[in-house]
Amino acid sequence: MSLLDKELVELHNLLVSKEITAEDIMRETFARIHETEDKVGSFITLSEDEALQMAKNMDTKGITESNVLAGLPIGIKDNIVTKDIRTTAASKMLEDFIPIYDATVMNKVYEADMIPVGKLNMDEFAMGGSTETSYFKQTKNPWDLTKVPGGSSGGSAAAVAAGQVLMSLGSDTGGSIRQPAAFTGVVGMKPTYGRVSRFGLIAFASSLDQIGPFTRTVKDNAYVLNAISGYDANDSMSSGASVPDFTEGLTGDIKGMKIGVPKEYLQEGIDEEIKKAVLAAIDTYKSLGATVEEVSLPHSKYGIAVYYIIASSEASSNLQRFDGVRYGYRSPEAKTLEELYVMSRSEGFGMEVKRRIMLGTFSLSSGYYDAYFKKAGQVRTLIKQDFTDVFADYDLILGPTTPTTAFNLGENMDDPLTMYMNDILTVPVNLAGVPAMSIPCGFAENGLPIGLQLIGKHFDEQTIYKAAYAFEQATDFHKQKPNL
Repeated sequence: MSLLDKELVELHNLLVSKEITAEDIMRETFARIHETEDKVGSFITLSEDEALQMAKNMDTKGITESNVLAGLPIGIKDNIVTKDIRTTAASKMLEDFIPIYDATVMNKVYEADMIPVGKLNMDEFAMGGSTETSYFKQTKNPWDLTKVPGGSSGGSAAAVAAGQVLMSLGSDTGGSIRQPAAFTGVVGMKPTYGRVSRFGLIAFASSLDQIGPFTRTVKDNAYVLNAISGYDANDSMSSGASVPDFTEGLTGDIKGMKIGVPKEYLQEGIDEEIKKAVLAAIDTYKSLGATVEEVSLPHSKYGIAVYYIIASSEASSNLQRFDGVRYGYRSPEAKTLEELYVMSRSEGFGMEVKRRIMLGTFSLSSGYYDAYFKKAGQVRTLIKQDFTDVFADYDLILGPTTPTTAFNLGENMDDPLTMYMNDILTVPVNLAGVPAMSIPCGFAENGLPIGLQLIGKHFDEQTIYKAAYAFEQATDFHKQKPNL
């Protein structure tokens, strides 16, 4: 069995007993990456020499029993700023950007002695649902190389699914961790807004963005969230809420848990195979002793419209700084100041980014602000209240992560509305700021994974992990692997 087939705790025990070294794991990791990268295309930048040196240093330093993640490799989404490692956000605009500081989440990665192996592909500035808007390359779904891996954290999900890394970090603005996790059959967690610092995350939509982990198992995921959570004075929206040990309570016992299933999440538009898998998951939860009942999130149908007004408006503001003067690509052909601004942004940004900047600028413009942005903010409050009402009586909300399984590469590139509708089941979570996770719950007839979404109360990731772990112990979907 490959070292990369083991769970984090198994590898940790082998490191502590000195049966293997961190260098052994790192060499096997890069061998796997080199073996599969031409097929999958997960990485934009690899840090092989640096990672191997860090592994050697870790072996010299020694690994303590209490530090489960020490010496283990992790992949990083390329919109998370990494000191001295190229950070592009998958855009021509930042093609040669080498940061001089680390994001807070990277400081936590280093504090836990994890070892970054490279930067993972994504949709440009996290705008997209298939990782096809990247300036650099197309990432493919390891289960079927003709399908997308989802987006925008498609590289982070595909790298874990392909066995290139045991864990990775992504960011989720409207489902960008959960949707690719569902498409590639891995575990993806979007924590509560404010749980993980956004300092050093290249902003897309500041009131929605959240960093979170991808892993193959629920317990592995809990270990990573333990390491990256916590208050950060550099992030004005960072929460001072206490950080519990998310691995506690992973016993498989969920007797008495009350779970609500929104009727809106299993209506028209959801693929029949996905409905069938989710209904089977509900039966599993009932057999484990949970109470499962139908509930309603009546304003969730407005989620997509509200999300694309708010997210695009915030994006149009955040991306103003990339003008060829202060930050980013500078057009070599510009001859006047006006040409410098216009040509740098026209040549530096891709089509999807330009589309969202125009949509956001329109929503914020004089005469339309009240009709669009202000109204979207009011409906966002109603969506958040829906969750509060349900959580007054239930511990958890359950439903599908996506309306379909992974679609063909190129299938929706000329149809942005269809692409946007793929996020219909995930965006309400970001608008409300609550935590949610996608775990594997089955496979379609074509062999593609299906994701189950578990949504919790603010800062109650523990209940999500507890329920997800119980389901994982009762099934074997997480043990299936793509044949690459």
